[in-house]
Amino acid sequence: MGKRNVKRRQRAGEFNTAHYQAEEDKVRALFPGTSWSPDEKEPMRDQRFIKNVKPRSDGQAALMKAIDEHNMVMALGPAGTGKTYLAVAKGVEALESGSVSRIVLSRPAVEAGESIGFLPGAMEEKLAPYLRPLYDALADRLSPKKLKLLMAEGLIEIAPIGYMRGRTLNNAFVVVDEAQNCTYTQLKMLLTRLGWNSTMVVTGDPAQSDLLPEMSGLAQIAEKVEALDDIAVCRLEAKDIVRHPLVASMLTVL
Repeated sequence: MGKRNVKRRQRAGEFNTAHYQAEEDKVRALFPGTSWSPDEKEPMRDQRFIKNVKPRSDGQAALMKAIDEHNMVMALGPAGTGKTYLAVAKGVEALESGSVSRIVLSRPAVEAGESIGFLPGAMEEKLAPYLRPLYDALADRLSPKKLKLLMAEGLIEIAPIGYMRGRTLNNAFVVVDEAQNCTYTQLKMLLTRLGWNSTMVVTGDPAQSDLLPEMSGLAQIAEKVEALDDIAVCRLEAKDIVRHPLVASMLTVL
């Protein structure tokens, strides 16, 4: 019955078969009202925007430049200066550009003055509370869906400091956060994990250690490697703080 109606309309001139001969005319919009097409180079994102990371102080500009020019960078400074965020942002940028094949996140599992006991679950679940700041920075640069996918594929790796000995991190962007809670021996072990075509950024505040007095090795390590030309040591100050203005005011008296 349908074929008979088409032939009748064709004889009457109501059905234009030439209109459907070109391949371009057979394509219909999947999402009417939008300009998205499967043929576009960049597919539809599940996050509708990407934040542009720009330095908000001279210290942050120096840190971003140092990460671009050096394979080993130590970012030291008070809380709120953007050390961790800028390091993670540069890591995501390197991963998306193909400069590295993975991002390795490492942070000491040290409580801030109180013990919360044993945590249930696998290694990733036990470390999740300590790595929450890194996850927040990653989720700000990537959509949560993409972040979960990259972690499942191993492109974003969680590496506990206790299991780093003996490894060689090639073609990776390594972020060591809260390094002030690492001892001298731990930091020496971490810095010597650097492999070919890799970048390592060590962040921390020597004045905010949760270890016993004189156990933190960050300040001592930074003083020794600062003499090397190929390693950048960026020291951020209170004027580089980008959190609430009260943070900078409190750090002058606390």
